[in-house]
Amino acid sequence: MGLGVYICTDCGIGESLNIEALQKIGGKMGNCKTHPFLCSKEGVDLIKSDINSEGVNKIVIAACSQRVNTDNFDFDPLLYVTERVNLREHVVWMQPPNDPKTQAMAEDYLNMGVVRASKSEPPVPKTTDVTRVVLVIGGGVTGLTAALEVEKAGYKAVVVEKSAALGGWAKKSYKTYPSRAPYDKLVAPSIDAKVQAVSGSKNITVHLDSAITSVEGEPGMYDVEIDKKGAKETFKAGAVILATGWKPYDANNLAQYGYGRFKNVITNVQMEDLASKGKITRPSDGKTAQSVLFVQCAGQRDENHVPYCSSVCCNVSLKQAKYVREANPDAGAFIIYKDMRATGVYENFYKAMQNDEGIFLAKGEVKGIEEEADASLIVIVDNQLLGKEMRIRADVVVLATGMISSMLPEGKAVNSLTKEYIGDMVVKKTQDGEIEELMPIPHILNLKYRQGPEIPHLKYGFPDSHFVCFPYETRRTGIYAAGAVRQPMDSYQSSVDAAGAALKAIQCIELTSQGKAVHPRAGDMSFPEFRLESCTQCRRCTVECPFGVLDEDEKGTPREHPYRCRRCGTCMGACPQRIISFSNYSVDMVSQMLKSMEVPSEGDEPFIIALICENDAYPALDMAGLNRVRLNPNYRFISLRCLGGTNLVWISDALSKGVDGVILMGCKYGDDYQCHFVKGSQVASERLGKVQETLGRLMLESERVTQIQLAINEWDTLPKIMEEFSEKLKGFGPNPYKGF
Repeated sequence: MGLGVYICTDCGIGESLNIEALQKIGGKMGNCKTHPFLCSKEGVDLIKSDINSEGVNKIVIAACSQRVNTDNFDFDPLLYVTERVNLREHVVWMQPPNDPKTQAMAEDYLNMGVVRASKSEPPVPKTTDVTRVVLVIGGGVTGLTAALEVEKAGYKAVVVEKSAALGGWAKKSYKTYPSRAPYDKLVAPSIDAKVQAVSGSKNITVHLDSAITSVEGEPGMYDVEIDKKGAKETFKAGAVILATGWKPYDANNLAQYGYGRFKNVITNVQMEDLASKGKITRPSDGKTAQSVLFVQCAGQRDENHVPYCSSVCCNVSLKQAKYVREANPDAGAFIIYKDMRATGVYENFYKAMQNDEGIFLAKGEVKGIEEEADASLIVIVDNQLLGKEMRIRADVVVLATGMISSMLPEGKAVNSLTKEYIGDMVVKKTQDGEIEELMPIPHILNLKYRQGPEIPHLKYGFPDSHFVCFPYETRRTGIYAAGAVRQPMDSYQSSVDAAGAALKAIQCIELTSQGKAVHPRAGDMSFPEFRLESCTQCRRCTVECPFGVLDEDEKGTPREHPYRCRRCGTCMGACPQRIISFSNYSVDMVSQMLKSMEVPSEGDEPFIIALICENDAYPALDMAGLNRVRLNPNYRFISLRCLGGTNLVWISDALSKGVDGVILMGCKYGDDYQCHFVKGSQVASERLGKVQETLGRLMLESERVTQIQLAINEWDTLPKIMEEFSEKLKGFGPNPYKGF
């Protein structure tokens, strides 16, 4: 069995590089051939011929980016290692042709590609039997839709609902707003049909008056325990959909609007119940309301209450204003808004309500509410369109109080949550003194995970997910959040969300059965391997893994749950003992790649290694190449699955070899993170805080190592970023290890 190197000479590669010199490098390790059009049928057949006749099982393709022509170079990953060396976008499209530095760059990349392929072995997938049942937590519109979609796809579902009946908030809605032209008539909710469909299905099991007491295991094989009216029941599930919905913000916190003091001040939730009785009456005396005023953003977009917009409240108030007009054509409705937000097709509904002569909309701020002797209300409004104060008499005032994720336990406020996990900070006494520690609160899932019983939250209690690329994904592989539990949504939006989550849950079960990752490295069949005999129980891997893959035994040794893994390599980067690796990705592999480069022994220009994320920085470089952006030729880029996999030994190896500086280019991190692995860039940044020790040991300046955040569309900033770092390194002079 052997290694084959194949160099394409098309797309300017042959005209810009000394191909014979590259062939000599490729020929050192095995078979090396060139082709003028490698991605053509003839070019691919050349590789296949060598596979069949020469025993080639490790294929190095020196041509274009790994992100293109993936279907052409699609060789069975369980039999062959395929390594792509980017000579097109990252070399000849960025550098002047037939220049010594361009050639040196190409030769280094080919050397590194050969090393990467040589150090790789095809993965051995961990296939397993799975349970093709989806657990749906929540029996509202989201949960019911998810269960029905699961059934339509030929799978079974188990619905666990905490209350005594299915339907949730949708069951309590009098009507819903229109979704088709002419958008001027309200429609009856469709929730009853969904309740009947779920209740009558042979493939959907429903548990009412039930709560989850334990979820243990991993995708494909969860063990679930529920408490059903005091009795414990257990069953298995392959994936979980969290569809527990929302709860209204507590209007008792809004004393400025008179809630709790004035009987005729109610919430939008209470308005649904009032309208369902057929007419709108004053709670104080039962008289028919002639005037109803709606206060938008009641406590919302307010740092003291709910800092965000719940997005659906504008449509709800428009709908409820229509209730007023339908119940009594002589009645009027006022809507006082900060901003009216009716997106998409709902803009048509908004316009239809604008045309109703009995509905009055005003942009303004409610400054106060007074009660008259007959319980009527005087609402004082700063009308920002007219530029004057108004006093509006109303029989009923309705507060649009907004939506809170059900992830929040009672007593927890959205604007004062502990970071990452919802819980309490407690003081613990240790041998090092008193320390403050977060104790997560069990609430819905009751996960038996080392990292906590619930899903981490991103902000305001909403489950953490990659909102840009993977909206359903939580940080617990196999558990998908859908509907208003993950962000404010109406019933229609929640139904669409539920269908998406159902498909992801099914995909997770099927890919798990094949030993494949679900996302973001979809189809990846590699798994981390642990040499536990060398483990020092430092716990760094269990703490730093963003996805809770690792638990610990009683000694603190990592205990693996492989099907939770997303193959990012963060555990590999965390381990100081270097005992964690993949068959095709390891600490030693990158170290050997660094050693394979020719670092100039002299010269005024700093020689720099860039460790780059494959999800943002790598495609940003591709786009720079596509746009023929000229970049500093003294950089060498090494692609990582995620910056979270950066092991500090690589920095030591690079600097010991004489490299002048190391730059890490990764995704944006923080509240609006773009990291495909959620915390990779952040973990790398935290890890770099320890690099001073390594550099101090080498007697080098800590500024020789830096990290930047680079979004996929910021390719045009690369020349400036690279030049600025290069100029900074010039101030330190050459690396004293250069030439050794």
